[in-house]
Amino acid sequence: MANRRNDGATTAVDEIEEIDGFDTAGASDAFGDAVPVRKAKAFWPSAKRLVGLLAPEKLGMSIVLLFVGAGVVLAVIAPKILGKAMDVIFSGAIGSQMQPGVPVEKVIEDLRASGRNDTAEMFSRMDLIPGAGIDFELLSRYILIVLAMYFVSSVFMWIQGWLLNRLVMRVIYRLRRDVEDKLNKLPLNYFDTRQRGDLLSRVTNDVDNIQNALQQAISQLLQALLTVVGIVVMMFIVSWQMALIALIALPLSAVAAGVIGSRAQGLFTAQWKNTGALNGQVEESFSGHELMKVFGREEDMLTRFRAKNEELYKASFGAQFLSGTIFPVMNFVSYLAYVGIAVLGGLRVASGAMSLGDATAFIQYSREFTAPLGQMAGMANMLQSGVASAERTFELLDAQEQDEDDVGTSLPACTDGHVEFQDVTFSYSDDKALITDLSFEAHPGHTVAIVGPTGAGKTTLVNLVMRFYELDSGRILLDGVDVTTISRADLRSKVGMVLQDAWLFGGTIAENIRYGRLDATEEDVLDAAKATFVDRFVRALPAGYETVIDEEGTNISAGEKQLVTIARAFIANPSLLILDEATSSVDTRTELLVQQAMAALRSDRTSFVIAHRLSTIRDADTILVMEEGRIVEQGSHEVLLAARGAYYRLYTSQFSGPAEDIDAEPATGGTPTPGQGAGG
Repeated sequence: MANRRNDGATTAVDEIEEIDGFDTAGASDAFGDAVPVRKAKAFWPSAKRLVGLLAPEKLGMSIVLLFVGAGVVLAVIAPKILGKAMDVIFSGAIGSQMQPGVPVEKVIEDLRASGRNDTAEMFSRMDLIPGAGIDFELLSRYILIVLAMYFVSSVFMWIQGWLLNRLVMRVIYRLRRDVEDKLNKLPLNYFDTRQRGDLLSRVTNDVDNIQNALQQAISQLLQALLTVVGIVVMMFIVSWQMALIALIALPLSAVAAGVIGSRAQGLFTAQWKNTGALNGQVEESFSGHELMKVFGREEDMLTRFRAKNEELYKASFGAQFLSGTIFPVMNFVSYLAYVGIAVLGGLRVASGAMSLGDATAFIQYSREFTAPLGQMAGMANMLQSGVASAERTFELLDAQEQDEDDVGTSLPACTDGHVEFQDVTFSYSDDKALITDLSFEAHPGHTVAIVGPTGAGKTTLVNLVMRFYELDSGRILLDGVDVTTISRADLRSKVGMVLQDAWLFGGTIAENIRYGRLDATEEDVLDAAKATFVDRFVRALPAGYETVIDEEGTNISAGEKQLVTIARAFIANPSLLILDEATSSVDTRTELLVQQAMAALRSDRTSFVIAHRLSTIRDADTILVMEEGRIVEQGSHEVLLAARGAYYRLYTSQFSGPAEDIDAEPATGGTPTPGQGAGG
C-alpha cells in the first residue's frame, strides 16, 4: 500500500462525493464521521440473489429437499395413526361396558328408539365389540408404528441438517473467496474513501451473519414450509370443515408478519450500517491511540463512540423488538383458531360427525400447524438480518474494479530502469487538476530526488509509476515500454518500495524480510539484514530472526521496523527503487548507516527518493522540485542552490531559518486522497 498521509487541507472524499455514480458507502470525512450511505437495495432482489448463491449446490439441495420431504411426510402422518390408537382405546372402553353377545346393530337401534341419535351415530362410527375390552395387541402395533415413524423422521432430519451444513459451508467458502478476490481487484481509491473498520465489518461480520442465516433459516424454513403444507393436506383429509376454520388464521398471520417485517427490515439495514460505522470508530481509536493521548482527545473520542453506539443501540433494539413481536402476534392468532377447533371438534364427536381419534388428530394438527408458522416468523428475524448483511456484501462485490491489464508486452527478467514521463496529466477529481503536462526522464542507475511543499504531488508521482492510479493522459515509459501495456504484477515485480509508514505483518523478522522475495534462502535473508543494519539489533533479541512481531509491530521500535522494511526491499533486488521518506523514523546515527545501505541498494538501479529532509538527497543525480503538480526546477544540489530559486528557499528554510519570501510559496496545489496523500 502507498503511504498513508493526509497532506492537504481538503480530502479526496470531499471531491469524490461529487463524482456522478461513485459509491461513497462507508466513507469517512477528515474527522472520522461516516459519509451518508446510499440507500440499500430492496429486500426481495437481495434475498433472491442470496438464494442464488446456492445454485451451484442444486444436487445437494435436491437431496436435502428429499430428506426433508420424507421426514415431514412421516411426521404429519403419525398423528393420524395415533388417532387410530385413540379410537382403539375409546372403543375398547365403551365395548367393555356392553353386555357380551349383544349385536352392535341392536345396541344402536335401541339408542335411536330411545331418542339418543347422537350417541347412536357415534357408536356407528366405532369398531365396537360388546363385552370386549381394549385390544392391546392392536394398540401396541399402532404405537410402535408411530414411534418408528417419528424415529425415522428424526433420522432424516438429522441427515438433511448435516448435508445442508456442508453445502452452506461450501457456499460461504466461495463467497469469502469471491470477496477476497474482489478486494484484490478494487482500485486504490476505493480503499482511500472508506473506513477500514466498515470494510472489515463487511468482510467478516456481514459474511458471518449470512452464514448463520443460510445455515439456520433455510433449514428451518424448508422444514416449516413443508410441514405446513403436509398438515394442511392432512387436516382436509380428516375434516375439511374444521380445516377451513384453521386456515382462517393464515391470512391474519401473514398480514401481521408482513406489516411488522417490512418495518423491521429497514431497521436491520440500519443496524448493520451502524455496526460498520462503529467498527470504523473503534479501529481509529485503537490505531490512533497514542495520538489521541498526546492531544488529550479521549473525551472527544468517547463522545463520538457514545453517539455511534447510541445509533447502533436504537437501530438494533428497534429491529429486534419489531421482529420479536411477530411470533407473539401469530401465536395469539393461532390460540384463537385453536379454541374454535377444540369447541367444534368436541361438538362433532358428540354428534357422531367424526370419531374421537380423528378429533384428537385434528387438534394435534392444529397445534403442530401453528408451530411451524411461529418458527417461520421467528426465522424472519434472522432472515431479514442476513439479507441486510447480504446487501452490504453485494455492494462490495458490485463495486467497480480497476481496469483489466491490457497486456501486450512483457518486461525482461532484468531491466535497466530507464523511466520517462511524457506529458503526464492526472487528477483525483475532474474539477481540480493535480499534475498537468509533466515530462522528465530518469536515466538508468540515476537517483532522482523529488522535493517540494506538502501537496505538491510528490507521492502521487511515484504512485503513477506503480500504476496505483491510471493516467488521465500522457505516457510513462519503463525501458521504452508504456507501463499500461505491461501487467501490473510484471511492472511491480521490477519495483521495490519503502514507505514512510513501515508495514509489518504478524510473523517472524525473517519472514517479514523474506516477504520481498519468497524464494530467498536463509543466507539471502542474513545478507540483506547485514547490508541494512537489521542484523545489529536482531542479534540482541532472545529469539534472533525467529522473533515474532505482532500485527502492529509494537514489540520493536519504529526505527527497527523501518530497517526491516528496507531489508525487505533490499532482498527483492528491484530494477527500480522508490523511497518515500524511508529514513524518517530512524535516529540520526542510524540514518547515516541506513544511507550507506541505501547507497549500496541504489547502485546500478534507478531510484526515486521523496524527502523532506534535504540533507538526505544532496548526492542525488537529479533533484526535481515540484509545486502544484509541476516541476519548477531540476538539476543537481549545487546547481539548484546556485540558481537561488524554489529549491534554495526550501533548503535555506531548513538550515538557515525561513527565507524572506518562503510564506509566499503556495502551500498546496493538489487534492490528496485521505489514504494516499497526493503530495507525499
